[in-house]
Amino acid sequence: MRAIANVSTRMAERYLPDAFVLLAFLTLLVLAMGLLKGYQPQEVLDFWSDGFFNLLEFTAQSTLVLVTGFALAHTPLVKSGLVAFAKIPKNEVQVIALTTLVMMAASWFSWGFGLIAGAIVAREMGIVHRGKVHYPLVVAASYAGFLVWHAGYGGAIPTLIATDGHFLSETIGVIPVTETIFSSSTLIILFGLAVVVPVTMVFMRPKNGDEIRSIPQSEISASSDNDIKISTKDMTPAEKLESSRFIPLCFGVLAFASLVVYFYAGGVINLNIVILSFFALGLILTPSASEYIKYFTGGARSSYGIIMQFPFYGAIMGVMIQTGIAADIAQMFTYIATDKTLPFWGFISAGIVNIFVPSGGGQWAVQGPIMADAAANLNADMARVAMAVAWGDAWTNMLQPFWTLPLLAIAGLGIRDIMGYTAVVLVVSGVVIGSGLLFL
Repeated sequence: MRAIANVSTRMAERYLPDAFVLLAFLTLLVLAMGLLKGYQPQEVLDFWSDGFFNLLEFTAQSTLVLVTGFALAHTPLVKSGLVAFAKIPKNEVQVIALTTLVMMAASWFSWGFGLIAGAIVAREMGIVHRGKVHYPLVVAASYAGFLVWHAGYGGAIPTLIATDGHFLSETIGVIPVTETIFSSSTLIILFGLAVVVPVTMVFMRPKNGDEIRSIPQSEISASSDNDIKISTKDMTPAEKLESSRFIPLCFGVLAFASLVVYFYAGGVINLNIVILSFFALGLILTPSASEYIKYFTGGARSSYGIIMQFPFYGAIMGVMIQTGIAADIAQMFTYIATDKTLPFWGFISAGIVNIFVPSGGGQWAVQGPIMADAAANLNADMARVAMAVAWGDAWTNMLQPFWTLPLLAIAGLGIRDIMGYTAVVLVVSGVVIGSGLLFL
């Protein structure tokens, strides 16, 4: 496993371009596919431009998840807690395994929370154990734990089809989460990944004596820069107000109260609630308004990748959906499927579509009707088929840089640093998930 990881990592470092350059190649490929489908250049360009702003709301949400999570992590209480937690593991094996499992648990609860919490834990592990662990592998271990997000409480597809009046309700009805997220097959696959993925990451650690890359010193300096000590001596009244806890505490209590009312009324976790929760906790725990502004500014600097790249992914999705390419890929595998193998082929096709349409909800909008018709024609279990699509959407995230952007922004690394490791996880996890879908 270590040898495979070394080869994969060297290939990624040598041949894998920056995520923005890779995005350009994906764009050209999708545009060419649209032309090969028989659409005129003007039509394909219109599809591309129409989709460019389709992810605008999601871009803003993702940016706020990153920035508010970053600010929360740098409040004194949370930061000291993270440092204490990072000291729990005593060796590299424990660091890697614990980092992976923490990301799995957090991502199962909410993908937005998981990406931030997992990144922060990996970063603190790198700082506390600097010189003793291979930092790119620790960050890759954290991202590997993201595999389980779509089989959890925040999974887009299983929670959507469990909602009354969803867009396929007349075709497949309402499928409760007891048949998807909490089904025996899903739980067994989850358990298998919780065992296999950390072991895989541990096996890929460098040998004793091999070069170990530590977290960059610049990242540690940036982290400590946020530990601001403000002197109240000789301050003006305005500066004293800025350095007091009154303003952030008022906003934090207001946000927290709105969350209490929301959940008391039966509300459920979604991305906006994650953002509001991060705001509430960060504001309540921060010592002053001026410090929170500085924490927030640090997170904003890290969010440029999301702001710059997400609109281009929206444009790719526009072409994939409007030209029918995504539907063609999804439908191609249904022709060779049986009632027993449809979940497996749904998983494979979803993994392919996810490379170009890295959005669970957007992918289900394209692939859901096709899989529902195939399940009805083959008399297959629709709950298993839906979960297979969810697993496929999560699976190829190990090869798709879209979701690495917020994590890498906090970790202070590039896509080449971790993709060699996550490519190995892609293969290993594919065997676990595919086998589960075929035989359970």
